[in-house]
Amino acid sequence: MQIASLKNQLPDFNALQADQIESVIDQLLATSRAALARLLASDGSPSWQNLVEPLEKIDQQFERIWGPIGHLDSVRNADDWHEAYDVSMQKVTEYYTELGQNAALFARFDGLANSEVYARLNLAQKKVVDNALRDFRLSGIDLPAEQQSEFKRISQRLSQLSSQFGNHVLKATQAWSKQILDPNELAGLPESAMGLLAQYAQQKQLEGWRVTLDFPSYLAVMTHADQRELREEVYRAFATRASEQSVYPEYDNSALIEEIRQLRQQKAALLGFKSYADYSIATKMVESTDQVIGFLRDLGRKAKPQAQAELDRLKRFAKTELGINDLQPWDITYASEKLKQKTLSLSQEQLKPYFPVEHTLGGLFKIVEQLFGIKVAQKTGVSVWHQDVRFYEVHSSTGEVMAGFYLDLYARENKRGGAWMDVVQSRWRHPEGALHMPVAYLVCNFTPPIGDQQACLTHDEVTTLFHEFGHGLHHMLTEMEHLTISGIAGVPWDAVELPSQFMENFCWEREGLDLISAHNETGEPLPDALFESLKQSRHFQSAMMLARQLEFSLFDFLLHADYDSGQPEALADLIARVRQEVAVVFPPSYHRFAHSFSHIFAGGYAAGYFSYKWAEVLSADAFSLFEETGVLNQQTGFKFKNTILAAGGSVDPMVLFKAFRGREPQIDALLRHSGILSQPSAA
Repeated sequence: MQIASLKNQLPDFNALQADQIESVIDQLLATSRAALARLLASDGSPSWQNLVEPLEKIDQQFERIWGPIGHLDSVRNADDWHEAYDVSMQKVTEYYTELGQNAALFARFDGLANSEVYARLNLAQKKVVDNALRDFRLSGIDLPAEQQSEFKRISQRLSQLSSQFGNHVLKATQAWSKQILDPNELAGLPESAMGLLAQYAQQKQLEGWRVTLDFPSYLAVMTHADQRELREEVYRAFATRASEQSVYPEYDNSALIEEIRQLRQQKAALLGFKSYADYSIATKMVESTDQVIGFLRDLGRKAKPQAQAELDRLKRFAKTELGINDLQPWDITYASEKLKQKTLSLSQEQLKPYFPVEHTLGGLFKIVEQLFGIKVAQKTGVSVWHQDVRFYEVHSSTGEVMAGFYLDLYARENKRGGAWMDVVQSRWRHPEGALHMPVAYLVCNFTPPIGDQQACLTHDEVTTLFHEFGHGLHHMLTEMEHLTISGIAGVPWDAVELPSQFMENFCWEREGLDLISAHNETGEPLPDALFESLKQSRHFQSAMMLARQLEFSLFDFLLHADYDSGQPEALADLIARVRQEVAVVFPPSYHRFAHSFSHIFAGGYAAGYFSYKWAEVLSADAFSLFEETGVLNQQTGFKFKNTILAAGGSVDPMVLFKAFRGREPQIDALLRHSGILSQPSAA
């Protein structure tokens, strides 16, 4: 097998300059359009070799050149970079919309699909052709010229609005901070959090401590700060980011949200869909909007009574133990941590020393080595975008390099919040034979090291690490060699979370914890008492957390399913309607969570946030086979790799699931893992 050198395929991030982006993209677009013109001018009946392979070469160049530019906009954002990126993105969006509406190209794919050649293609190749025809129709290929032009205009504008939305969230998050000189104001914060806030102050040449809205800082205050006024102040700043309620109204996303809603509905209507939700599920596992809404509401009915009981218990505890007579949203995380300490003798700070970064990473790599027969090794001398970023190679059982990934663990200024996996390069075979190996970005926003001390992770951060690594495995362990079905490409969005949520389960099992935990000073593994408390904590306020996720999911889906262009429902009214149905915690009127809901307004989850819960049914049920055969059972691990992971987007995920599990998915495992089947305590 001819394998292209992995190192030679990696981006040189140091060579990328903001003032060169436009010219590089203009050249890429010109080259791509010329190659497409040559393809369409060629004679002969359409075949895999004269149609799909040339297009894959064009797409691979976009992945190689455009991909790193978009990535740096997320992890090393600067005004000049974002401005150049924004302009270039409009050009790239225009190109892909043109491609989707290219009648001659569509005719070639249609001709291939209806030819004798198609019958001789393998299943993966047929899936590539079938997906292409579906995507042509979803790009407006059947529309009259005037409506195609309108579709293109809407697509470009939506692309621009999404970029602006995400940039506003980033800028609004960075704009707010609070300098504190009196340590008494930060009473209750653990030493590690105090060190982090001191480090934040030093970075700005300030005295004392600096509270920011970066998640490690925000969570530390909301979880540990004894001063209620401080919690409320930070809560309000965080809850009003990028809205008209913020003290930085220049980043208000209100108008962007309304325009995005309107344009998405118009886009769907042009294609003959009733709503954008209907348009969204055209590429998903689910079969109808009613199925999604029914699924979410059914979970809500199961979760809400227990969630209310959990909240009532927290209110009683806050009143009797903490003197908080009117529990408010900014008290919930703080009071919950105190309740967990009292009832389970457990806190994130107790667990944190047991998860030093290096040991936890090593344990994660041992788990996937045992399950999937691979080895992970750090590689130096690779161009990165920040000194904290690492690069790893993934080796097969025979020692060959088969994939790679960048790991960017820590929160910092000018880096988008949250955690995600993205594609550097897909597994792809060049028509001349060379195999390009898959490479991924794995990005998190964990608490950075304080001074020269090694960073330690909370258990929540550990599960996030495993989650993103699951996405990475889906991308890196694929056996597909065609771009549009390689790794996560072509996988329906409501199945793409299966491997990521599956990997989280190892963070709760003794076999997994024995490998990833070791006290940062003594090296001792997680003690039995702490392990038992941790296991019990998995169900701690699990119904409240599920209700919150259902609130997000139902809001997102109804936002797109129920949109009335003549009289659109006010955002606040929709949120209130959803909360009345599934929520037990009701934020104050100034709360504007939608204004920073980047998943649906600046990401790929529009009318698809339900995918997290839908896929969790699959992931929990898939993991239940490991519970039956052994958590680290290699035979089961290989089965998972060779079905779910290897197939990429080449096979319907329900077919893959049934091949792995031997039956259709059942919801029982999800409810059991969430503790929803158990009766709420009367305590």
